[in-house]
Amino acid sequence: MATEGQFEYESVLCVKPEVNVYRIPPRASNRAIRAADWKLDAPDWTGRMRVTARGKVVYVKLEDKISGELFAQAPVDEYPGIAVETVSDSSRYFVLRIQDDNGRSAFIGIGFGDRGDAFDFNVALQDHFKWVKQEDEFTKQAQAPDSTPKLDLGFKEGQTITLNIGQSKKKDRSRPQSSGGLGLLPPPPGGKLAPPPSSRSTNHNTQPLAGGSDTGCLLDLDSSNSNSVAPSDPTSTSSSDLWGDFDSISPK
Repeated sequence: MATEGQFEYESVLCVKPEVNVYRIPPRASNRAIRAADWKLDAPDWTGRMRVTARGKVVYVKLEDKISGELFAQAPVDEYPGIAVETVSDSSRYFVLRIQDDNGRSAFIGIGFGDRGDAFDFNVALQDHFKWVKQEDEFTKQAQAPDSTPKLDLGFKEGQTITLNIGQSKKKDRSRPQSSGGLGLLPPPPGGKLAPPPSSRSTNHNTQPLAGGSDTGCLLDLDSSNSNSVAPSDPTSTSSSDLWGDFDSISPK
């Protein structure tokens, strides 16, 4: 990360206390690199590895175990890449391209005695360059102009909008409500209502036919089946017009 004075901080990604360095034979064409071709039982140098990052570049530094003096370093700008390569026959060995201050470079072999150290070295490189890739994508998105069409939701000059609120409820209230799906019947012509059926059934019950004929029995059976028949009232048999009796009595 760059500061205002264009200086960059150096962060430590990984430190391994022991790593072996090997001189490797020249590479023959594009044949895969094998660690078995090295003199694995006699390493040419043994020291400490320190992996640091400055900006987007990783530096693999080989240092003396006691004094910390730098033996060689390899700048790595991508992984996998030519700066750090794996071998085909083992996960503990790698090919490293080292460079000096004059820009001269050479390829050496490095190896770890423990597979866990080799795994940590591999993961440290992968995580750093994964972060570099994400940073590059964010930078491109920030610099690229937004070409997607924008939706204009504003009103144009002179444009109006009409809102219909509550009209559906008023329409529902104007309709007559009927219980059970039956509407009200209109009144009869002339404004006169028919007499209730209870009075008719009462007259049939209070005036049986004389002679005890079979017809009277049938009328009694018919009246017993009616649900609206009320018990007979002896006062109702005197006259169908009660108001006529009061008119016939003259005051003394």
